Amino acid sequence: MDEYNDIKENQEIRKEAKRLRRKFLTYKEAELIYSMQHKKLMELADRAGALYRIKGTVLINRDIFDVFLENFHQAPMTNNKAKHPKNRYDIAKDKAKEGECSE
Repeated sequence: MDEYNDIKENQEIRKEAKRLRRKFLTYKEAELIYSMQHKKLMELADRAGALYRIKGTVLINRDIFDVFLENFHQAPMTNNKAKHPKNRYDIAKDKAKEGECSE
């Protein structure tokens, strides 16, 4: 019985992955995948030229839209060096060094 459930679960996972890899998405699917509100998604998809309207159905070409979104990619501003706030020990140590240097 467990094997049957595992097979069924695997089939569901494959079906879901296939659905997400589709070339065309409905706007509702795209809203979930891209985490955008409807108005902004439709505006950007229109600017990208990724909209297809077929008999009242709106589809978004995922490949075109992904390429368009890459234009908005921002390079890291911290050069991968995270700045951590100093704790009291480090602040006291820095003050002690300053006192030694000033003498």
